[in-house]
Amino acid sequence: MDVISMGEMLIDFTPGKEKNSYIKNPGGAPANAAVSIARNGLKVGFLGKLGEDDFGRFLRETLEEDGVTYLCEGLTKEAVTTLAFVTLYENGERSFTFARKPGADMMLYEWDVKEEDIAKCRLFHAGSFSLSENPSRDAVKYAMKMAHEQGKLVSFDVNYRDMVWESKEAAKNEVDKVLPYIDLLKISDEELYFVGGEENIFRLMDEYDITVVIETLGAKGAKYFFRKEIGKVEGRRVHAVDATGAGDAFFGGFLSKLLLEDVNKKQDLTKDIIEAALRYGNISGSLCVQKMGGIPALPTREEIEKVWNM
Repeated sequence: MDVISMGEMLIDFTPGKEKNSYIKNPGGAPANAAVSIARNGLKVGFLGKLGEDDFGRFLRETLEEDGVTYLCEGLTKEAVTTLAFVTLYENGERSFTFARKPGADMMLYEWDVKEEDIAKCRLFHAGSFSLSENPSRDAVKYAMKMAHEQGKLVSFDVNYRDMVWESKEAAKNEVDKVLPYIDLLKISDEELYFVGGEENIFRLMDEYDITVVIETLGAKGAKYFFRKEIGKVEGRRVHAVDATGAGDAFFGGFLSKLLLEDVNKKQDLTKDIIEAALRYGNISGSLCVQKMGGIPALPTREEIEKVWNM
């Protein structure tokens, strides 16, 4: 197995063509990333809890259709599958309202993490959404620590959603606790608070031995912070209709390119590989925003490489 992606998978209800209508789409940042990586031809496992209901069964089937292995033992009866209602704006940006009091994604326990699964993967990926509540909070920390101690590449997406946190300070407090386990950290330009601002990024990297920080800039592309150097790869100009899943398409593409370039440990990373992976991720994200929905809009390796070779 190349990658394990851990965290939430949920239903994104995105606006339909008729007024006040919604369309059911599979979503959730770690699940989006898992499918994105799978569509790049890599072997992926998803570690996240789904409800024993029609939505949960639909989501598990969605993973199976893309060849992503569902690593939990069955569906949970403790809560219904988590739902997110998406509001879209004219520029393609969006906001979320979550039905999660509780949601099935929170019912992920330490015993759901199998040491033998992590031992088989090359890269472990997670995000902050699952750190917002227990038991998933402890499960994610447990898995990240295990992956780090096993010498796996560990990536983390801050992906802050204020609706699921008491405060931004509470979210930062939990993110700070997993920084020692991270090799590849993704933030957006709106999430610089979590690293103390751009001017603090290299100090943070030194303190926690983080190898690369990626700062996404939306349509403008992305910056990278690596070996005391800051670089930028420009984005692609396209007509965006829905930004849902765009960041996950970008980072899924980025991580895929690293693995396709045979990066298996942080020592394998170079400036050229990072810049190529950012370009690849930018293409993946730009293709995603031209379609509606999260997972349905994620591009394949063939689609990305067609643009890459233009």
